Amino acid sequence: MKKLLCVLLLLFCMAGVNSQTILTLGRVKVDGLNVARSGENLLVSMDIDVAGIDMPSSREVSFAPVLRAENNELSLSPVVLAGRNRYYLHLRNDAVPGVGTSLFRAGHDRVIHYTATVPYAEWMADATLELGDEVCGCLCEVLLSDRSPLTTLDFSPKVFSPVFVYRAPKAEEVKTRELKGSAYIDFPVNRTEIYEDYRRNPVELAKIRATIDTVRNDADTRITSIRIKGYASPEGSYANNTRLAQGRTETLKNYVQRLYNFPFGIMATDYEPEDWAGLERYLETCTLPGRYGMLELARSGGDPDAREQKIKARYPQDYQFLLREVYPGLRHSDYTVEYVVRAYTDVEEARRIWRTAPGKLSLNEFYRVAESYPAGSDEYNEVFETMVRLYPDDATANLNASNVAMSRGDLVSARKYVAKSGNTAEAVYARGVLAGLEKDYAQARRLLAQAQDMGVKEAAGALEQINRIDKK
Repeated sequence: MKKLLCVLLLLFCMAGVNSQTILTLGRVKVDGLNVARSGENLLVSMDIDVAGIDMPSSREVSFAPVLRAENNELSLSPVVLAGRNRYYLHLRNDAVPGVGTSLFRAGHDRVIHYTATVPYAEWMADATLELGDEVCGCLCEVLLSDRSPLTTLDFSPKVFSPVFVYRAPKAEEVKTRELKGSAYIDFPVNRTEIYEDYRRNPVELAKIRATIDTVRNDADTRITSIRIKGYASPEGSYANNTRLAQGRTETLKNYVQRLYNFPFGIMATDYEPEDWAGLERYLETCTLPGRYGMLELARSGGDPDAREQKIKARYPQDYQFLLREVYPGLRHSDYTVEYVVRAYTDVEEARRIWRTAPGKLSLNEFYRVAESYPAGSDEYNEVFETMVRLYPDDATANLNASNVAMSRGDLVSARKYVAKSGNTAEAVYARGVLAGLEKDYAQARRLLAQAQDMGVKEAAGALEQINRIDKK
C-alpha cells in the first residue's frame, strides 16, 4: 500500500555517536540522531525535518521512536505534527493523545527537536531504534501507519575477538629422525676388550641394544646410520687415553656389528681421548671447595697432562673425590641411531600415529591431522600442542601453538610461543593479536597494519575491532 508519508530512512548512524544527516526517500529528513547511555539512562535525540510535509488542515501525523529487541519493545514519548484545524482542536481541548506527547503545527514548525530519556535495560544493548508514524483523519481514525528503522544500538561490552591465522609447515622430503643415548661400559684397567658380564656391562649393553631394536623392529622405519663416540677420563697420560678411547670405541662397534650384521657403511665411530667438557659441566654446578680454581684450570687449554697434574697437585682432596665419583662417568660411549620414517598419506592412519607414536609424524603431517578436526576443538588444539612439544624450536610449530594458547586465554604461554615464531606475515599478525588481547592497542595497531601490508587479509578485521574498542 502506497504511503501518504514516507519515512524510509537510510541506516547510517552509530549508537552513542552524533550521526551525519540521514536522508529519507520521501519528504522527511532526520538529522543529528544520537543514542547514548548515561549512567542508568538511555538518551535519544534527533532533529526531524518536516518542512517538506504538506499536511491537510484536518489531519495529523504522529512520530514515536520505538526500541525493539526480540520479545522486548518500548515506545518513547511521541510527537504530533498537526494541520491547522487539528492543531487548534488539540489546544482548545487541552489534550494530546499519548503520555508525554508534544504538539507541533504543520507549516509553522519546520524542524522538530526531539529528545527522550528512558531507564536503560540490558535488553537494549543491541536493540533496534525505529521511528513509527501514524497518519490520522478528521475523525481521529488511523489512516496509515508504518515503522522505519533508524539504527541498531551497540552497547554490548567491546571484546576483541580476532581470527587466528595458522600456518601450514613445509612437507619433509625425507623424514630423518635420531635416537641418542650414553652407555657406561666397564673395561678392565688399561684394556680394550669387552666382557659382557663384567660389573654393570649387562645393563649398559642392553641399553644400546634396546635403542637399536626400537627402530629396527618398527616396520615404518629404516636405520640409515649408527654412530658411536667413545670418551676416556682425564686421569693418566693423554697418549694412553687416546689409545683406550679409540680401541674401546672400535671394540664396541664390532660388538654391535656382530649382533646385527649391518650393511657396510651403516656404522661409524669417533672418539675423544679425555672428556674435559664433561668435567667442566660437573665443576660448574658442584659444591667442592676448589671448584672455581679447578674449573679455571680445566678451561685454561694447553697440554692436557699438565692441566690434570695442576688440578691433582693444587686440590688433592677434591681430586681424590673426582677420581672416585666423577671420572667413572666421563668414561662413556655416546651412540646415535639415525633412521628415516615413511610418509603417512592417509589421515586416519596419521591420526592413529599421533596418538601412539607422535614422534614419527612430520610437522606437515601434524598440520593435516589437526585440520581433520573441527577448528578450535579439543583434538584440534591438542595436535598443535603436541607438535610444539616435539618441535620446540620450530618457528611454525610455535606460531600455531601461540594461536591455540591465545584461543584458550593463556596469554603467558602465548607470549613464550610467539617469541619463537619467526618473522613471517602470520607471526607478525599473531604478535599484533596478542598485543590486542593484552590491551596494548598502540602496539596492536602497528603490528596488525604491518601484517596487513604483508598480505594477511584477516588483519583488516582485527584492526577494525581494535579501532572500535579503543577510539583514540
